[in-house]
Amino acid sequence: MTSFCASRVKQIALGLSLIGMAWQVSAQTQVNDAWVRATVAGQPSSGAFMTLKADTDSKLLSVESPVAKLVQIHQSSMKDDVMSMQQVESVALPAGKAVNFDPHGYHIMLMNLTGQIKEGDKVPLTLTVENAKGEKETIKVEAPARALDTMDHGSMDHSKMDHSKMQ
Repeated sequence: MTSFCASRVKQIALGLSLIGMAWQVSAQTQVNDAWVRATVAGQPSSGAFMTLKADTDSKLLSVESPVAKLVQIHQSSMKDDVMSMQQVESVALPAGKAVNFDPHGYHIMLMNLTGQIKEGDKVPLTLTVENAKGEKETIKVEAPARALDTMDHGSMDHSKMDHSKMQ
């Protein structure tokens, strides 16, 4: 009877530890508010936007999508009143901090599109995130395509714009 109880306790302990490990792996990085800008016919590129939040210090390494032959992580920045955009190798995801991917900062460029992305389409994205221990996590996202005129004016800096000539 004692060996049966000891064996059963070991099985329960092993099962609980496996459940704990599975929970840790599945809860590393959250993706919220993912969307892709819809395109017009023949347009060669688009952008994907979202908010990422990692449980531990991590970094976004890459993104893939079947709708584009080339996918890159980019950063837009303003210098001397000139907006520029450049590719970055990765984006740091500090533990517990939301990192926004939007048209004004970090964003995902979908280039050499395989076809038009229409409003309402679900665009598959596969994100690869690596934590500080070197463990990689693959996250699959279905991002809805939003209309071309969808723009968040709330975060724009209008202080340098002359609205007096608008009708």
